[in-house]
Amino acid sequence: MTFFGVLIFLGLVVLFASFFTVKQATAAIVERLGKFHSVRHAGLHLKIPFIDQVAKRMNLRIQQLDVIIDTKTLDNVFIRMKVSVQYQVIKEQVADSFYKLENPENQITSYVFDVVRAEVPKLKLDDVFVRKDDIAIAVKGELQEAMQSYGYDIIKALVTDIDPDEQVKHAMNRINAAEREKTAAEYESEAQKIRIVAVAKAEAESKKLQGMGIADQRREIAKGLEESVKMLNEAGISSQEASALIVVTQHYDTLHSIGANNRSNLVLLPNSPSAASSMLNDLVVSMAATQKMEETGKGDYPPTGKHLH
Repeated sequence: MTFFGVLIFLGLVVLFASFFTVKQATAAIVERLGKFHSVRHAGLHLKIPFIDQVAKRMNLRIQQLDVIIDTKTLDNVFIRMKVSVQYQVIKEQVADSFYKLENPENQITSYVFDVVRAEVPKLKLDDVFVRKDDIAIAVKGELQEAMQSYGYDIIKALVTDIDPDEQVKHAMNRINAAEREKTAAEYESEAQKIRIVAVAKAEAESKKLQGMGIADQRREIAKGLEESVKMLNEAGISSQEASALIVVTQHYDTLHSIGANNRSNLVLLPNSPSAASSMLNDLVVSMAATQKMEETGKGDYPPTGKHLH
């Protein structure tokens, strides 16, 4: 009974050791007596117990490797770049991916270093930011060609970060700020110029309209004076007397207008105490001289015009 029980136990162990499962998106490498035998994919599989062994279970999903690289640009700026490489084991070359490369991540890292340090020193710092996609394409192309023979497919290579030295970043920020201040100053100057030109145009237009108004005003005053003189002449008053009368009338009308305004603080004073009497005497003398000239020119005939006293 004991021997039979041992046989049953050994049979169960052999039975369970003969079967194994492989998970989805995984490939199992089976070796027979230390030599590669086959690749098994997802599902339940049978192997010879103690002779066949599962050497490695390979991940067939897309994996990502982040590589940090310190390099220098064409304008001697040291930068730190982060390149993310997405790769995958080729399903038909699982054995090559296991046996040909001991450490695929180190191999990928070496190629990334080689490509980046060959491409970035050709570019200036600003061009590195602009052409980072070109760098990623160059990395992918180099890796694809090298890693395919080892059973790995390069899905994507991405330059995910470009980090210059701190002093360089501060300098770039200062340059950017200065450039923006310069642009703002140019726009402000242009706006100020537009405002000055607009004010000058408005002032010129105002002066033009003001001059036209003064000219129209003087034209109308002249017409009014002409009509006044013509009316006085028709009444028998000579032109000289009419002019004197108009001057005196306007003078006293102005004084009356100023005095009628109780809020006016304007005081008109002659430049000398005898100025008012001199003006009156001059008017009287002028009218007398005019009258005498008229009488002399007409002989003994009495004057036809009326004279003011």
